[in-house]
Amino acid sequence: MAQPFVHPKGINDSEHVGAGTRIWAFAHVMKGARIGEHCNIGEGAYIEGGAVLGDHVTVKNGVCVWDLVTCENYVFLGPHAVLTNDPVPRSHPDYKGHPEKWRPTLLREGTTIGANATIVCGHELGPWCFVGAGAVVTRDVPAHALVAGNPARRIGWVCRCGRRLTEELRCPACALAYRRAAQGLQPLE
Repeated sequence: MAQPFVHPKGINDSEHVGAGTRIWAFAHVMKGARIGEHCNIGEGAYIEGGAVLGDHVTVKNGVCVWDLVTCENYVFLGPHAVLTNDPVPRSHPDYKGHPEKWRPTLLREGTTIGANATIVCGHELGPWCFVGAGAVVTRDVPAHALVAGNPARRIGWVCRCGRRLTEELRCPACALAYRRAAQGLQPLE
């Protein structure tokens, strides 16, 4: 079984990093973080102590994954994507946010977050959804939804392979078909 790789200029303080995971230069994984197998933690990334990453998660350069953020398997976090956990951040000691008021964020299996997108805490992003570059997510995102803008709005639907679906909810690349469901789309079986 392949052990985790840590670049000589990377820091891994966690005892819970899966086999085959790569932690690159200037990335820092804090004690208590839980990282699955075959993840890729890019240069300058920061994974805080209460963060959880499933298997095959990609964290590109400059991304910070904070306490109470959970990324299920196959999540992709694009360069400089922003995740939050404090709904009312303050620096002054009389007004500082308190950890008991922080809100969890859940990125379901296969979620893609584009470069420089911001995910405001307290939301769930459905399986295989796709958040466009620079979008600001301020509410839950349904499964397979393609969202963009500020605030992010659904502008279409995407396949598991990442291609935009036709109006008939069929993928032009892999021909997989979908149907509407309560939480977004589901593939036809």
